[in-house]
Amino acid sequence: MMALVIGGQSLAIKAELFENLTAAPLVEHALRNGEGVLAKDGPLVVATGKHTGRSAKDKFIVRDAETENSIWWGDTNKGMTPEHFAALKADFFAALGDKDKLYVQHLFGGSQPEHRVAVQVVTEFAWHSQFIRTLLCRPTAAELAAFQTEYTIIDLPSFRANPARHGSRSETVIAVNFSEKLILIGGTQYAGEMKKSVFGLLNYMLPTKGIMPMHCSANIGPNGDTAVFFGLSGTGKTTLSADASRTLIGDDEHGWSDTAVFNFEGGCYAKMINLSPEAEPEIFATTKRFGTVLENVVIDPVTRELDFNDNSLAENSRGSYPIDFIPNASKDNLGPVPQNIIFLTADAYGVLPPIAQLTPDQAMYHFLSGYTARVAGTEIGVTEPSATFSTCFGAPFMPRHPSVYGNLLKERIAKGGVKCWLVNTGWTGGSYGVGSRMPIKATRALLNAALDGSLANVEYRTDPNFGFKVPVSVTGVDSAILDPRGTWPDKDAYDATAKKLVQQFIDNFAQFTDHVDEGVRQAAPRAA
Repeated sequence: MMALVIGGQSLAIKAELFENLTAAPLVEHALRNGEGVLAKDGPLVVATGKHTGRSAKDKFIVRDAETENSIWWGDTNKGMTPEHFAALKADFFAALGDKDKLYVQHLFGGSQPEHRVAVQVVTEFAWHSQFIRTLLCRPTAAELAAFQTEYTIIDLPSFRANPARHGSRSETVIAVNFSEKLILIGGTQYAGEMKKSVFGLLNYMLPTKGIMPMHCSANIGPNGDTAVFFGLSGTGKTTLSADASRTLIGDDEHGWSDTAVFNFEGGCYAKMINLSPEAEPEIFATTKRFGTVLENVVIDPVTRELDFNDNSLAENSRGSYPIDFIPNASKDNLGPVPQNIIFLTADAYGVLPPIAQLTPDQAMYHFLSGYTARVAGTEIGVTEPSATFSTCFGAPFMPRHPSVYGNLLKERIAKGGVKCWLVNTGWTGGSYGVGSRMPIKATRALLNAALDGSLANVEYRTDPNFGFKVPVSVTGVDSAILDPRGTWPDKDAYDATAKKLVQQFIDNFAQFTDHVDEGVRQAAPRAA
């Protein structure tokens, strides 16, 4: 019998434990276990079954004295009783005892030593161990020797939850217990649940230290200026932050301390569907590297060639790889505190300007709003764009009330004199179906002008609907595009569409008005 220590409790188990294996032995184990196959150029290819993305409705947080008044309870953060968790924990521990093999990794969430969390991850799949070892920060040999576990994640895809006994919704469960510092994941093979669980931990822990956790990408300019990019899927967060002239800090999750913007992770988790060497050469190159894990990417069983255009296994096909697979990645996985913050939105209404400067109050307003838009035609019966609001640009991963993160952001913006920008990568000249997509060349030119300081010396006008400042002219950019109303052939149609969008902002923000100060309330848009 071997001993596995979880939360100070030593479990006697029959399983052979494989601790802190590196990529080569983990891939060997995965192949011997029948968990996946090698592709032609070296990556491990796996399938995750019916779960090809997060099971948001199956995630629960134990509701106890620790969390009762600190969690933002609701549809996003659902409660589980301590009694149900105790039954779930007992059954998880029993399931561990039935395994022949278990894989254990000791890793850090966070690259800045004084603000990281030490996580022990126990998995039944070797490829899950390789995945989480890739996505989190890997300790040095000296750090491993002195490693002290703070939180433990147990990931058992073969486990089946019982809703009556465990208080779950289905056979799938993600249960977080902040008091016991234990996370249990069962009934899903989707590896991203582990990654996002650590993000949730840091989102819960860091605000109490005055550190801002962020769902964003980040990069550093040649003069040492850091920029962070918030944005929902489809807004261009990855594309615009992956600039060959700037150094990548990370693509997804970061913290903002008094001294740095630091990556929570040691790897990247990129979408693979329709990936091409022309559009995203650096990411494409990782699909030809040993150590990369590709999830739900179609592979020819004979030639082992990959087909990134085939979505028959999943639209959300993914690839995980160490961040140093990207040539211009930061060696330290962190950078200076930011000088610029960019909120990206794909406004399919064609109302927002291509770039606008925000005050700290306006920045908090738009951060809490987290706006983008779905285009018409994506669903049956949808004939016009629809607004989407995701609080803090990542509501599913924010355990505390959004105002906690919004106030932190506002304080740090004011303290550092950070410039804030709203960049619309959506439509111009009309709504989706009438207008056209914002030219990427213009977006890059405007973004570069913001980051290099050129926009400090241009004339601005005040947008009549949203109240933020919009440049009147920028070198190298057609001035006509800077005034969205002027690009519409039908000005009355623009005014009506703007009025509709403004009201959607106001209606959505009603949930936050009692939690913000008067300055932020006054930053709300107003119909002209």
